[in-house]
Amino acid sequence: MTSAAMDRDRLDVAVPEQPSELRPSSAADDRSVDLKAAHTGTPDDEVRQGSCSEPSPVPNAAPTVTEGGTPVAGTTLSAEEIDELRQGIVMALKTVYDPEIPSDIYELGLIYSIDVDDERNVAIDMTLTAPGCPVAGEMPIWVENAVGAVPGVNAVKVQIVFDPPWDQSRMSDEAKLAIGMF
Repeated sequence: MTSAAMDRDRLDVAVPEQPSELRPSSAADDRSVDLKAAHTGTPDDEVRQGSCSEPSPVPNAAPTVTEGGTPVAGTTLSAEEIDELRQGIVMALKTVYDPEIPSDIYELGLIYSIDVDDERNVAIDMTLTAPGCPVAGEMPIWVENAVGAVPGVNAVKVQIVFDPPWDQSRMSDEAKLAIGMF
């Protein structure tokens, strides 16, 4: 099964960081292909929250490879489909907030990896600001619901990880500004 994964600064998820780019990888041989050239948009809009068990209808959907979309090695999704999914997933993540910090979880650096397979199933590894976070049981559900509402996403699985531990260096400048660190 091939998949596409996002990672903000690099496409190697061995050192998890904020995701923002998609890369296809094969689960069987754990290889990845750089898709930064396929990225053309920015993820700064809002999306609705909700959940779905089937792929959402995608109005004005990006072309598939068979419809003339740009092929990408390691996945059956086109570069346009990957970019559209990346934007939607990031926008959805930016609607989920840590209730104790006035910034969204994406800008806080709580999202370590996002994998999207050819069936548009999304797997997210995320962390919490502290292992004893009072919303540890609820936040993965918020993330699952937000990302599940993205048009074209089939299913979402969220896993909480604590390695590496989160620290303030993972925050974007936007998050630092929001909490008064500048």
